[in-house]
Amino acid sequence: MRKIVMTGGGTAGHVNPNLALMPKLEKLKYEIVYIGSKTGIEREIIGKTAIPYHAISSGKLRRYLDVKNFTDPFKVGAGFFQALGILRKEKPDIVFSKGGFVSVPVVAAARVLKIPVLAHESDLTPGLANKIAARFADKLLVTFPETLPHVGEKGILVGSPIREELFTGDGEKARTQAGFSAEKPVILVMGGSIGSVKINEALRSLLPELLEKYSVFHLCGKGNLQEELGDLPGYVQMEYAGKEMRDLLQAADLIVSRAGANAIFEFLALRKPNLLIPLSLASSRGDQILNAESFEKKGYSKVLKEELMTPQTLKASLEDLYLHRADYVRVMEKSGLDNATDKIVELIERYAAQKR
Repeated sequence: MRKIVMTGGGTAGHVNPNLALMPKLEKLKYEIVYIGSKTGIEREIIGKTAIPYHAISSGKLRRYLDVKNFTDPFKVGAGFFQALGILRKEKPDIVFSKGGFVSVPVVAAARVLKIPVLAHESDLTPGLANKIAARFADKLLVTFPETLPHVGEKGILVGSPIREELFTGDGEKARTQAGFSAEKPVILVMGGSIGSVKINEALRSLLPELLEKYSVFHLCGKGNLQEELGDLPGYVQMEYAGKEMRDLLQAADLIVSRAGANAIFEFLALRKPNLLIPLSLASSRGDQILNAESFEKKGYSKVLKEELMTPQTLKASLEDLYLHRADYVRVMEKSGLDNATDKIVELIERYAAQKR
């Protein structure tokens, strides 16, 4: 039996692709071990599985001035030695990294121990963590064709792994449990794993108008529920969706979302018309803007810039998306983009067999 150590964290987007790979790896009789941070969302998500979890110290690497820049390097250093000890004990055949700052000490330790490393970058341009990790990785697997010029000879285009369970959702079950009218189309609104205050506010100010025509599932993020809206007919708010996410996605006729790469490739695979509201440059490095522009150019998504979002522009964008929903579906059906899971698993098999 081969053993794989998987790592990645900080947001659900750095964990869910690992979850997508796990069923196929288990079928191939891999023993799976996870290394993540002590307090990140990855600990909560992996904790719901039977996968053994090792927590290490993790610090954030920043491009801007912050007092924590003086302390976090020590956390990263501690994480490196902790990862070194864990890898020596576990003796994996390969390490697979999904990014996030917790992954940096893990892939560096794997390199020292001559364990093969594959890293995966979801966004169109690599983040700082994966730029560093790429130095230690054998290959950097990428999602967008536009990424290859940024990563050099280590890059391999594979796409984004999609959780197979998402294709088995029961949309009718989700609609029935929510008490939604069968005549009204359903909008699923999601602001990422931690929610989006701006999207939440714009949506909620529109609810009286929207609910005349649509039913709404709203994933608003932890701590963002509004009790006074709890009994509003046609509106269901949730902090976060776990296993029920597959049912919500299947129930949705339209999706409003941030533009994280994992999410938008899921919408593409499920052929769901979607309105993307990428994080602005004021609160991100611009990766979601590039992701959204790529999908808008290909005709897979409609895009509304966060800076231009008001209740009125959000409503107008949704109306336009619904009016042209069949056009978006037709373009997505012609994309030719397949689930990347099999490609990634094949590479894991190849490099695990080459353990130095």
